[in-house]
Amino acid sequence: MDFSILGSGGCAVIPKPLCRCRICTEARQKGVPFERGGPAAFVHDENILIDTPAEISRQLNRSDIRDITHLMLTHLDPDHIEGFRVVEQMTIDFRTWQAFPEKTVRLVLPRQLLESFRKVSTAYGSLVSFYEKSGFLCCEPFDRKTMIGDVQVTALPVDRGDQVAYIYVFEKNGCKAVYAPCDIKPFPEQDPAVQNPDVLFIQPGLFETGLRHGYVYPDDHISRTTLYTFEQTVALSRRIQAKQVVFIHLEEYWHRSFTDYRALEANLDNMVFAWDGMTLTINKRGK
Repeated sequence: MDFSILGSGGCAVIPKPLCRCRICTEARQKGVPFERGGPAAFVHDENILIDTPAEISRQLNRSDIRDITHLMLTHLDPDHIEGFRVVEQMTIDFRTWQAFPEKTVRLVLPRQLLESFRKVSTAYGSLVSFYEKSGFLCCEPFDRKTMIGDVQVTALPVDRGDQVAYIYVFEKNGCKAVYAPCDIKPFPEQDPAVQNPDVLFIQPGLFETGLRHGYVYPDDHISRTTLYTFEQTVALSRRIQAKQVVFIHLEEYWHRSFTDYRALEANLDNMVFAWDGMTLTINKRGK
């Protein structure tokens, strides 16, 4: 399987608008890989786009992607769905204000997530329903497992109380990739579906040192309810015996540059920090 990380950033892009800190200033000067857009990935094997941050149009335009037939969302936080209008932009025929039939996108979502997404409204009512009527997309809900072409997808819910986030497991020809960008606590590490992956795409978790202004997370900080610390995430990755780990959803407020992350990699076995445009071929040895 071939994966591309279209956006390696998190809820705030790098450079953050108006920010003049060292990290953001360097990113403006150097661009990618120091610059990071919102979280998105692409599975080339079946043209599967994962998540639509606000920057998704730009991310797609600078990639070599020519076709998107399937769309999946991990959860409904703004940094993962703000760019959903890209579906309309990719499919619309302005002569009719309907979609070119051959360009309709298949929205493949766990049933519970699709039901929640239908409640997202615009001036036209439910966004999903409006896009269905316009032919921009067709919905394909599933429960735990589904097949997208030759790729088997397993969806594992992470209960966040008022909302559910999903971890996706992609399998093809004996290879397994686990995609867990954020809000992954408690991680379902006892589920056989996530164990022994060839590649684990995962948010590194909270960095508790080196933050701007010497900030220290209090024990009751809200981020601790959905994220592990970096050290806990590394330990988790080893417990599930991931052959290779790719850290994604790298937050601006962790105050680390591309160079800083590369330095961290020197002390980690088979673990790397993603950058925008990174492409990875996954085989049984995790390479």
